[in-house]
Amino acid sequence: MKTIEKKYLVPFVLITFCFALWGFANDITNPMVKAFSKIFRMSVMDGSLVQLAFYGGYFAMAYPAAIFIRKYSYKTGVLVGLGLYALGALLFWPAKMIGVYPPFLIAYFILTCGLSFLETSCNPYILSMGPEESSTRRLNFAQCFNPCGSILGMFVAMNFIQAKLNPMDSQARAQLDEASFNAIKDSDLGVLVAPYLAIVIVIAIVIALILIVKMPKNGEDNHEIRFFATLKRIFSIDYYREGVIAQFFYVGAQIMCWTFIIQYGTRIFMNEGMDEQTAEVTAQQYNIYAMSLFIVSRFICTYLMKFLRPGVMLTIFGILGMILVAGVIVLQGRAGLYCLVGVSGCMSLMFPTIYGVALQGLGDDAKFGAAGLIMAILGGSVLPPLQAVIIDMKEIAGMPAVNISFILPLVCFIVVAVYGYRMRHR
Repeated sequence: MKTIEKKYLVPFVLITFCFALWGFANDITNPMVKAFSKIFRMSVMDGSLVQLAFYGGYFAMAYPAAIFIRKYSYKTGVLVGLGLYALGALLFWPAKMIGVYPPFLIAYFILTCGLSFLETSCNPYILSMGPEESSTRRLNFAQCFNPCGSILGMFVAMNFIQAKLNPMDSQARAQLDEASFNAIKDSDLGVLVAPYLAIVIVIAIVIALILIVKMPKNGEDNHEIRFFATLKRIFSIDYYREGVIAQFFYVGAQIMCWTFIIQYGTRIFMNEGMDEQTAEVTAQQYNIYAMSLFIVSRFICTYLMKFLRPGVMLTIFGILGMILVAGVIVLQGRAGLYCLVGVSGCMSLMFPTIYGVALQGLGDDAKFGAAGLIMAILGGSVLPPLQAVIIDMKEIAGMPAVNISFILPLVCFIVVAVYGYRMRHR
């Protein structure tokens, strides 16, 4: 049985490109925790508010997006999502002109309201483009292109933001007088906003193409909105309810591992004698290695789903993730960093597989089911600040606090492995 039918090929390509677009937004943002901390002379905890705003937008807009999609269509939901994405990116310019931190958080929130619309629309839209028996494989295949956008976001962050920021380290910036600090801050913010303005052009082109191309109208016959009755019905299903919980912890693990690899690697490379900026850029290179492994692993896992049940694969990769994170915690130097890179290979199949298993058999309720799973992305907002609090402690029981902080992703992978084991027969 074909994963993608010929009649859906062009719409599938366009919607799959949206996966790359939100991957770009996700992973150009992770290094900004460190960048904003430096630019505004803040703690890691304050810098991690970027993630709170970013993933808070996902949480706030998921169910309104589902209601909108039920009333109108998947295509309209995609277009609204792209529009909000572009608006949020454009707001980086006035935020730069104001020159303080909160307007950037507002811009991120609006941008991710758009991403919430996109993910709530695109994931079930892809599932609907063919037989239900191949839906999880189809979504895994589409999701393979999400990390392609992610790796581009990391590359842009490393080469067009981190490498171009003023090389003065955090300690030296703390000693600057107000006028000197503001001059460097304004220059750095100009560097930071440029990629966000450039992505607006790409979004405009995608909007135009989706408006031109005839898109399928799958699962759009029922426009009746019975919000609370639908929620009660889907949350009474154990594999869906537990899938939302597993997705919360998975996304938390993903964002923690990809955000704080910068702090983890920077400490290691500075101990080796690098200056702070060089150490940060080198750590970001390892983040790109991690994403490259993530991409390769996702294609491999999509193929393996021909032979292994999704739940079985979740269990295996969840256990492997636990083992590698234990290495991140215990090992010192580059060995721990190599383990952290390896974790990305384990994470590759988790989001779309949890998503596909949780939505299987929901039919038209998949629109609201998708919203619950997108709201679970809140894990990426709640858990990283908790990890940042641990990192700010610098040292715990004679060990680097950044190492100890990876206990949180370890717990997350335990939850994912348990969900996979419970769903092993699905």
